[in-house]
Order: sequence, then C-alpha cells, then structure tokens
Amino acid sequence: MSNHLSFSLSIIMGLILMFASGKADELEHAKMNFWKGNTFHQLTVDTNKYDQGVIRAKTHGKKYKWEEYKIRELPDEFLEWNFNHRTKSLEKIKKNEFPSLAGPHNAIVATQGIRRFDTLFAINNAVKGMGFLPKKDKLKEIIKLLQSTINKDQNEKIDILTSFYNKAGELFNRTKQISLELYSTPEFETHSFLNQMANPRAAIVFLDIPCFELKVIVQLLHPEDPELTEYEKDMVEYTNLIHSFFHGKFDKKFITVVYHIIEVYNNTPGKKGRGIRIVPEKK
Repeated sequence: MSNHLSFSLSIIMGLILMFASGKADELEHAKMNFWKGNTFHQLTVDTNKYDQGVIRAKTHGKKYKWEEYKIRELPDEFLEWNFNHRTKSLEKIKKNEFPSLAGPHNAIVATQGIRRFDTLFAINNAVKGMGFLPKKDKLKEIIKLLQSTINKDQNEKIDILTSFYNKAGELFNRTKQISLELYSTPEFETHSFLNQMANPRAAIVFLDIPCFELKVIVQLLHPEDPELTEYEKDMVEYTNLIHSFFHGKFDKKFITVVYHIIEVYNNTPGKKGRGIRIVPEKK
C-alpha cells in the first residue's frame, strides 16, 4: 500500500470516528449531557466537607469513585509574584500601555475527560482569564463596593483594583483561583467545560519567570442552578462582577469556575524549580 493511500485511509477512518457519535453540525458536544434545560448542577464535586478543608471529587482515575482532597493554600512566593505583576499591569493600562500577555491573568488550563465529537482526543488545553476570590467574610462587602463604583471612569476603577492588591493578604482567599466559562451553553460546549464536568481534576500553568503550576479540583457553578448555596451565589456574583468591572457590563451572568488548590509546583528553570512540588511541602 502506498504512503499516500495509507494516509488517505487514516484520514477517512479518523473522520468516521469523529462523526460516529454526532452529526456534522453538532460537533461541539459529547456523549454525556450535563444540562437540565438551560442550567446544570455539577455532580462530580462535593463540597459538604469544605469547612473541614476537604473537597471530594469523582474522577476517571478511580473508575468514578469518590476521592477526598485536602484543600491547600497558595504559597507566599506565588502571591508575591502574582500581586506584584497585577499591580504593574494596572499601572501600564493607566498609562495607555499594553500589558504583557504573560503573567498571572492568562492561565493555561489542561484538562482530561471526555472526547468532544470533533476530536479523537479527550485531552484539552485552553488559556483562561484567572483571578482571586475575596475571603468569605469579605465577599459581600467587596460585592457592594464593586456594585457602587462600577460606573466610575476607568482610572478610578483601576485605583480600586490596585487598592485590592495592596491589601491582598487580608482580602483574598489563598485556597482558590476563579475564572468564567464564557461560551458554554446547551447549544455549544467548549471542550474545557465538558472535561471539567466529567473529570474535575486539572493542571494550571502560568507563562512567566518565575513559573508556577497548580493542580486543582474544578467546581463549576451555573448562575441559574437552584441548588446553589448562598456562598456559591456570592461567588458567582463576584466573579461576574469583577469581570464586568474591568471589561464592561454584559447582558448575562456566565458560568463561574472555581479552582480549588490541591498542589503547587515551581516550574521555573533552575535548581529550585524544574517542576518541584512546593505545596504541600516535603516532610
């Protein structure tokens, strides 16, 4: 068989596999349906032991058995790098300078779960806008502040965000990062969304020096989910509000993504990095 014919047959077989589970115009979905009408409730994450510092997740690794993960805090070196970089980026924006795409905002999120109809692979990688969540006892206060100042001019709002980072130690929760799932709906689903719903374990890497990697359990919160707790509703409100505060108002609330910190690695080139785990520390 010629190399050309072999290559052609490989393409045909790939297309057969790709379209076997769905129509050509419905490729942005998977075999599993997570929706109930226009909303969903994630069934692979359990936060009943959250106040004990534990999150439970149902993952592929143990054939969908529940596993417990101890929630950890981000280390000082990560926070120092993160907040310093964010403050400098805001300073550049205030001067009408374009900030670097590298750094703590643009996080590279790797997930492994289920195959979307348009691919032969269950693995996925995507860049997500990432941020911090205020501590639980500060959350409502910050929401009210953002709501009352969202119509101020851009420079005033930048000053408010800078003030957050200047008192980050007392304001922000060190056990998580947050983001938004901007595009997934019952009509269109990103591969990140599908993977995180099916298997809520993920790895996050930030392109910068120093370079950090986070191993996390992913919790997805739909704004219209009737089972959300008051705290989860506040997380959804804040995450959407801080996004609108900087980027402008949107006509809907988006799915909130909470990344609970389980492990942290230093991926910086050099003897102290190269993928060494720094949280939890070695005993």
